[in-house]
Amino acid sequence: MDKNKIGITYMQEGKWEEAAKIFMEAIEEEPKNPVTYINFGNVLSAVGELEKALSFYKKAIEIDENAAAAYYSAGNLYYEGGNFEEAKNMFEQAMKKGLLSSDNFFMLGMTLLQLDQAKLALPYFQRSVELNEEDVEARFQFGLCLAQQELLDEAMTQFEICIEKDSTHSDAYYNLGVAYGFKEDEKRALEMFNKALEIQPDHMLAGYGKKLIEKEQSDIN
Repeated sequence: MDKNKIGITYMQEGKWEEAAKIFMEAIEEEPKNPVTYINFGNVLSAVGELEKALSFYKKAIEIDENAAAAYYSAGNLYYEGGNFEEAKNMFEQAMKKGLLSSDNFFMLGMTLLQLDQAKLALPYFQRSVELNEEDVEARFQFGLCLAQQELLDEAMTQFEICIEKDSTHSDAYYNLGVAYGFKEDEKRALEMFNKALEIQPDHMLAGYGKKLIEKEQSDIN
């Protein structure tokens, strides 16, 4: 059986030492195979050896400049380390090299958000959701981006789909509450804030939103 496949099985089982051992054997047998370097980098990343992992991704790119998965994996490491500019470059390179996956579009969108470029992030979240309609987190981020661009109805649609797919998504309920507040539908806003608090009693923003509406209602009465 292919050693890369065996190593991936070990990774799926959480057997990191066994996975590392077999990937090292594979590298010795095929030192010009970029896939093995990427796999070994993924093992190192999983056990927190981030600098070493990055060196293996770079080695894979050195062997094959079109190794899209290496750019993506390096991008994740840069993102986790807070180096968002470098992460952006890696995710863009992965895309240029043909990695048109929902995960890569999502991570590029997240990186652009960290760089305060929400408008540029929007199409990447949209594409991520188109490619994987079940990804609730991508859909939620898409909704937030739409809301930031004042596309309120479109944002609400995304938040509503979020809670259809995950009825415990307190942040989606909270953001629906905010949206209803903007539409001056205080009854629905309060319902959404209460639902968020039911799921997550310590949701500070939902608690604040609820108090604000209740105070306004008591002042009117």
